[in-house]
Amino acid sequence: MSRPGSLRSSALVLPPSVAISDLKTHCLNCSVRELCLPVGVDREGLHQINALVTERLRFKKGDTVYRAGDPFSALHAIRVGSCKTTVLGEKGHEQVAGYHMVGDIVGMDGIGTDRHSGQAQALEDTEVCVLPFDRLEELARQVVPLQRNLHKVLSAEITRDQNVMLMLGSLRAEERLAVSLLNLSQRYHARGYSATEYVLRLRRVDIGSYLGLQLETVSRVLSRFQAAGLIQVQGRVVKLLDLPALKQMVGQRC
Repeated sequence: MSRPGSLRSSALVLPPSVAISDLKTHCLNCSVRELCLPVGVDREGLHQINALVTERLRFKKGDTVYRAGDPFSALHAIRVGSCKTTVLGEKGHEQVAGYHMVGDIVGMDGIGTDRHSGQAQALEDTEVCVLPFDRLEELARQVVPLQRNLHKVLSAEITRDQNVMLMLGSLRAEERLAVSLLNLSQRYHARGYSATEYVLRLRRVDIGSYLGLQLETVSRVLSRFQAAGLIQVQGRVVKLLDLPALKQMVGQRC
């Protein structure tokens, strides 16, 4: 039976933001390895990545992983939980830039300037593997599959930004929300969770911020989808009742 998209872990229970550099990182046996940078890396390469990842940090819901202006030194691979990333808009308001879950990498905004331009915040109890970027670059030159994966991650980030710009510039509110729901469906499914039932970790106001919509518009469109039998919403749990209709709305093949 498929599992709803609530993320669980058997990781060690530690105080928030405590480094566990004195423990093994277990990339070799990590359950999300195939979603992260080590995918396709041979056993010798995994041992080298194991040596690279000497620190994991654990955050409580609401804790900040890094802030805008912080010096950039490492990428953070989400091992347990989820985060949102935000940037400050032109008028000083906080704009949601992304939602990141298990296997995703955050912190790439700091590569170009050596300082983070945005903030990452834990949406639930979250654990990240710290990837020191200078050492990661050096190792990537030695381990070709790792270098390829790093390039793919950076390319995916660029593509994501382009897709968001396209969506905000050309799609109606209903289409934006449908695209978002389907995207989450695909991402949860890739991680072994249900493609039709998952938890919306982002608040509706954050969803609106990310999609360029007002909170009232997000609530109205969700209600409209529910009335049409496309979805069912109970608190933050969303069930996609009619995937073909949602896909048709945004021009995807069923």
